[in-house]
Amino acid sequence: MSDLEATVAALAAKVAEMEDRLAIYQLLATYGPAVDSGLSGVTADLWSENGTYDWGMGKSEGSAAVGAMVEGDQHQGIIGGGSAHFLGTPHLDIHADRAVATGYSQLLLFDKEQQGFRVWRVAANRWELERTPQGWKVVKRVNRVLDGSEEARSLLRAGVERGTGSPLE
Repeated sequence: MSDLEATVAALAAKVAEMEDRLAIYQLLATYGPAVDSGLSGVTADLWSENGTYDWGMGKSEGSAAVGAMVEGDQHQGIIGGGSAHFLGTPHLDIHADRAVATGYSQLLLFDKEQQGFRVWRVAANRWELERTPQGWKVVKRVNRVLDGSEEARSLLRAGVERGTGSPLE
């Protein structure tokens, strides 16, 4: 292989990785606006058919169940009062057709009495994703309140430290 061919191949690999990162960041950035506007179908479409979402107080198994969570009374009550689901830019580890995004989420609720927002929940998040024919999809999301528990801290640790349970080893 010539130097030019090697350079082009290396650049093509870097562009492919950047495209994957952008697609995953776009998927994660869709979550908040989708759930806060009640778009259950858009939310469900972020997950693979058999994907799971474990938020610590419950678990949705399958993309249809994730969509149903958005339509449920508890979620409708949250968004009906005014809410904002924020995700911080995650640490992202991509290996071929699998990826792990590790970061923070924050749920703000509107307080009518104070005429402002209050932080209701801050959590550690681990998103496991897989490339599918339809693009990147969530296969598992685990969300744990940052209440000092080892479980919440271990979610963060596993995403940024090799040898602590990352499926990308």
